[in-house]
Amino acid sequence: MEKEKVAGKIVDLNVLSRLFVYAKPYIGIFYFLVFLTVTLSVTGPLRPMLIQRAIDEDVATGDYPGLVDMILLLIGLLILQSIVQYLHTYYSGWLGQNIIKDIRIKLYRHIQSLKLSVFDKTPIGRLVTRSISDIETLAEVFSTGIAGIIADVMQLLVILGFMLWMDWELTLVSLSLLPILLFATYIFKEKVKVAFNEVRTAVSNLNSFVQEHITGMNIVQIFNSEKREFEKFKEINKEHRKAHIRSVLYYATYFPVAEVIQAAGIGLIVWYGGGQMVQGSVQPGMLIAFILYLQMFFRPIRMIADRFNTLQMGIVSSNRILDLLDNNDHIQDNGSYSPDDVKGEVEFKDVSFAYVEEDYVLNNISFKVEQGNMIALVGATGAGKSSVINLLSRFYEINKGHILVDGTDIRQFDLSNLRNHIAVVLQDVFLFSDSIFNNITLRNPEITMDQVRKAAEMVGALSFIDKLPGGFDYNVMERGATLSVGQRQLISFVRAMVYDPKIIVLDEATSSVDTETEELIQEAIQKMMHGRTSIVIAHRLSTIQNAQQILVLDKGRIVEQGSHEALLDIDGHYSQLHQMQYKEVAGAI
Repeated sequence: MEKEKVAGKIVDLNVLSRLFVYAKPYIGIFYFLVFLTVTLSVTGPLRPMLIQRAIDEDVATGDYPGLVDMILLLIGLLILQSIVQYLHTYYSGWLGQNIIKDIRIKLYRHIQSLKLSVFDKTPIGRLVTRSISDIETLAEVFSTGIAGIIADVMQLLVILGFMLWMDWELTLVSLSLLPILLFATYIFKEKVKVAFNEVRTAVSNLNSFVQEHITGMNIVQIFNSEKREFEKFKEINKEHRKAHIRSVLYYATYFPVAEVIQAAGIGLIVWYGGGQMVQGSVQPGMLIAFILYLQMFFRPIRMIADRFNTLQMGIVSSNRILDLLDNNDHIQDNGSYSPDDVKGEVEFKDVSFAYVEEDYVLNNISFKVEQGNMIALVGATGAGKSSVINLLSRFYEINKGHILVDGTDIRQFDLSNLRNHIAVVLQDVFLFSDSIFNNITLRNPEITMDQVRKAAEMVGALSFIDKLPGGFDYNVMERGATLSVGQRQLISFVRAMVYDPKIIVLDEATSSVDTETEELIQEAIQKMMHGRTSIVIAHRLSTIQNAQQILVLDKGRIVEQGSHEALLDIDGHYSQLHQMQYKEVAGAI
């Protein structure tokens, strides 16, 4: 299983600058957050200074009214800080969630526009991780990463300024152990960064394994491989656990060490400040204020180490997301031709195509289908039949030649308009975990229930649909698991017919249907093809005998073409295929 590299820079200004583009629609909230951050960095450090004044000026002199005023001021400052902290936490989270909402929408729209070749080469689990897990990690960049680091650094600077202003000698003594804490923080940051990288790798591997094996669970069970696959899962899960435990170990070690260093710093303040207080050069309030300042100073340093790791993981996820967004391997929808209706004439002119560069699966394919006619494609597996229909709908781009619809190159069509005129029924029917009605209409609000019922009646699917609990509201579950193969295929026919296309493509659409069901839909197929151009890829030659033209493909080339009778007279590839199927049927009888 491929492991992803997740290490990255702690701060990548190029990535951050690209991310902040998505913050522009919320620039008002962003500036409000900056204001709240500045306010927080000041309100917190003011409290020890006010406590110092209350002790040294009001308590020491017995000024009770002044002490009450100072207590009220402290309470007011604490309430203000609580309100500001609430607003800062809420709006930083609000900003992060709105930004990732926009990024997720853009990413999903981008994924939809990619060529099918991208999905051929990219594991689905990885795309799911990009769209969900990586974007959730990215939210931390805005909510706790950058905002938190800026707030912590500003608070450190303000605290340091107050301490130096109050007593620079006591400040130097208080912070004499700071280098040790900084060194421990650096070690912790590096160790946790490695641990987080391992966690992210383990999560990615675990997600990919589970997604892949749940999807292919039927294969696992068919070949009695449950125990072997379970052992693999246990091993991957064990690595995931080890990575998490390592990160927990570093946290369990660092924070007690930081507490000990902080306690030692407080001890130094008490030792040195107490001596100065005995000599009269330091007042009690000053000593208490410095103890409070030291506690406030050490806390952001501990947090910054954790926030930097959060930020780094966000940068790693951002790089992955931006790399996917930078993938321009999508169909160029530059055409502007959008006819309201087409006749359905299809022509291939010297078309060559390769999924992998120079490894052609189609070589100089040329044929023409007149409006309303039927053409059939036959040949062995890998002959290039399915590639023909993939190119007609522009799921892939041709390397050479031209494909014309009504005499116009399909690249001049608006892509959405082109596909609206073409309906494809595949052998492997995909149904979403949704109602039958939504699987037929694909949530198109322009398609009514009456249209769906008429199409279902024509195909012969209405009777079995009405018998299901809820009828058209029946949930077929994931991939149509609660329906038979034949029922799924019938629903795919209804889905094709309800859009009233001018060009119909059947990719071995009846090969998975039993003989009885096939007989039921053959008449419906004839009605569906009436007045429409039809391109049929057939495994059962009996279904294409009425085609005006049959193309026999072999290794990406047209080796024979003509009517059913004409091809039988040639006694070539088609005749051999026909004889083989005839023997299979005779043997089965």
